[in-house]
Amino acid sequence: MAALTDERVTSVLRTFVRACNTVLPDRPSADVEARVRWWLNRPGRLTALAASVTGLAGAAGDLLPLQDALGAAGEGLLLCAMAHAHGVTDVETKVRLLAAVLFDREMAPEPVAAPTEPAPRRVGVKPTAKWLWRQARLLMAVSDELEKRPKGRFYHHALGMLPIVGMAGDYLGERAALRRTARTGTRWLRQHVS
Repeated sequence: MAALTDERVTSVLRTFVRACNTVLPDRPSADVEARVRWWLNRPGRLTALAASVTGLAGAAGDLLPLQDALGAAGEGLLLCAMAHAHGVTDVETKVRLLAAVLFDREMAPEPVAAPTEPAPRRVGVKPTAKWLWRQARLLMAVSDELEKRPKGRFYHHALGMLPIVGMAGDYLGERAALRRTARTGTRWLRQHVS
């Protein structure tokens, strides 16, 4: 299988970032650390739970790329929210952030296009779940890259291999991956955003 090109990854991530922009608040928060913690702990718990559902099947659930897709969607949302909290509004910088943290790819800066108005957003568990599922399906287009995303520790994975209780191991692994994503994203933003 041929390796994915930077152009393909960039195209998918641009679409993903534009969708993330529809669920972010209109203005960045003054307290950046508090906003990052909120995104990590509130929506992060929901996205980790969604990604860990395949753990009910134990090792058989790992045969599907669903956990990686949902986990990457949750991590991508967290990164977009972090960038927004740091005052980053342009799509291309967010694409570079996601490519670096999720896929370990350094992308060259692209010219910034004119911003477009995001579609009105709906709030609630059901619209959020639908949004997360659509973003996970979008990320399936780069499924080879999903294996590079931050993940939990080896013991989370080992617990995740067991049927039924595997969901708990996968959930704890997804939460650990979100924390790792937040730390890496913060470092990237400090280095690349003035």
